[in-house]
Amino acid sequence: MLLSLIYLIAISAEAMTGALSAGRRRMDLFGVVIIACVTALGGGSLRDIVLGHYPLGWVKHPEYLGFTICAALIATWLARWMHHFRRTFLVLDGLGLICFTLIGCAVARDAGHAAPIVLIAGMLTGAFGGVLRDVLCNEVPLIFQKELYAVITLFTGAAYLGLLELGVSLNAATLWCLGGGFLMRLLAIHFKWEMPKFVYRDEVH
Repeated sequence: MLLSLIYLIAISAEAMTGALSAGRRRMDLFGVVIIACVTALGGGSLRDIVLGHYPLGWVKHPEYLGFTICAALIATWLARWMHHFRRTFLVLDGLGLICFTLIGCAVARDAGHAAPIVLIAGMLTGAFGGVLRDVLCNEVPLIFQKELYAVITLFTGAAYLGLLELGVSLNAATLWCLGGGFLMRLLAIHFKWEMPKFVYRDEVH
């Protein structure tokens, strides 16, 4: 129940960030809605396609699509004031990242997949909606150049599986990982923790 509530909040927040990205590219309302839906639901859809898990989440629960579309349209109406809520969006994005990750891990685990696949499913669910958004908006995906993001999904998924292996109850493992992963994401934002960067330039002779 807790994850479901956080999930609805998260897809709404992600849809709004997607709508704003579309607005920066001067897209029409159709483009805004598509980018918002891809941002909010793309990671989970990609996970389900990779795992052969059908129907897709938003097909089984079309209300998710309604939430994202409404959030996208609200973002277009409130765009001029949205910069005041930047910090709020970062917090909601961090919470959504961990929530999506745990949902992805749970889906793969319930389907009987091995631990590496469970971790990948969590990462796809948590981080790849943003990747699809950035690709469609012709930008370098944020997770490849900014603070720890996808790596946090892997740590969260590993902790989730580890706690379950140790005999911790499902609800307790979920809550511990939700809190720990969220804290790690906030610390990464605050302290600007990053993965080492690879910089290559062709030498001109």
